[in-house]
Amino acid sequence: MKKQLLHFIILLNSIIAFSQFNPITPETKISILTVDVANESHTLYGHTAIRIKDVKNNFDYVWNYGMFDFRTENFILKFVKGDLQYYAAAYPYADFEYSYQQENRSIYEQFLNISLSEKQELFEKLNKSIFSEDKFYTYKFIDRNCTTKVLDVVNEVLQNKPIKNTLHKNESYRDVLFPYQEKQYWLNLGINIIFGHRPDEQAKVLFLPLDLMKVLEKTSYQRKPLVGKIETLFQASPEENEFDFWNSSYALIVFLLPFAILNKKATNILFLSVFGLIGLFFCLVGLYSLHREVLWNYNVLLFNPLFLILAYSLVKNNLKAIKKVSLICLICLGAYVLYMINKAHLIMILPILFTSTIILLRLYFKTKTNKE
Repeated sequence: MKKQLLHFIILLNSIIAFSQFNPITPETKISILTVDVANESHTLYGHTAIRIKDVKNNFDYVWNYGMFDFRTENFILKFVKGDLQYYAAAYPYADFEYSYQQENRSIYEQFLNISLSEKQELFEKLNKSIFSEDKFYTYKFIDRNCTTKVLDVVNEVLQNKPIKNTLHKNESYRDVLFPYQEKQYWLNLGINIIFGHRPDEQAKVLFLPLDLMKVLEKTSYQRKPLVGKIETLFQASPEENEFDFWNSSYALIVFLLPFAILNKKATNILFLSVFGLIGLFFCLVGLYSLHREVLWNYNVLLFNPLFLILAYSLVKNNLKAIKKVSLICLICLGAYVLYMINKAHLIMILPILFTSTIILLRLYFKTKTNKE
């Protein structure tokens, strides 16, 4: 109910604020706002917005491209598929700051050093983005989000699009994202195993808020810095990050240890069934989703759907099938290890890799011994 009320207030404020044209004056200041990261899943990567402030006209509003409605029909399915509609909204800066103060997230500001005519053009483009068909856009994790939308609208106004990605020339998207997720082990693991080939490409798109803030610091425009020095509008209070055993690789090891140690038919079937279903899910998501990040997911070599056939063969005690499928799965694991050598999440998946290898080797050689 609170979220619905907030959306209504934001929409109402937008309509009231822009029902009449608000001219840009020489005193108008336009800035890029960067919100720092936090530990919740939706706050891991920060946030970007644009602020326009004119003290003379008592005007202080934020344009936010990160809005979405939880009430959207089939919200989860749309998000997974990649056709969830985000939208732009404008509302008072005071509301913007308050919401992030409540989340204890720092807010940084960088004023744009641009001409009056460029400010006017930017203002008009921002208005268009909330009062036309441009209001809604299809969210893409890397290619189209709150940061890329802000970057694009500012670059459109400036000559020769001066804001360019000068970071991560030797890093992949996965490498860039990994530090943001490190404190959330299970979330980090989940993100890395559901991602496919795309995140292993060089990080050419400037899509993270803190990266944009760093790039803006070093960007020149018409022989002068594009932005002023970074100003802190709100400083979050430091939080103690205590070690959480259940939010670490140790918890995964504890979970997998019985499967690795016990040589029981029931535990083998359970392990193969669960991990085979996960692999099948990855395959289905790759076929269903429009997100490029989940396509061609080589992690199915680890979470192999063939495990389901192997589990069924164990239930039926089909020794010939068990031996053959175990060997195929072991070959898949070998190929997976070779491909994973330089990947950021290799260490994270080692417990799963070792457990799968032990179970498969045990099944293969046990079947071979029984035959002899």
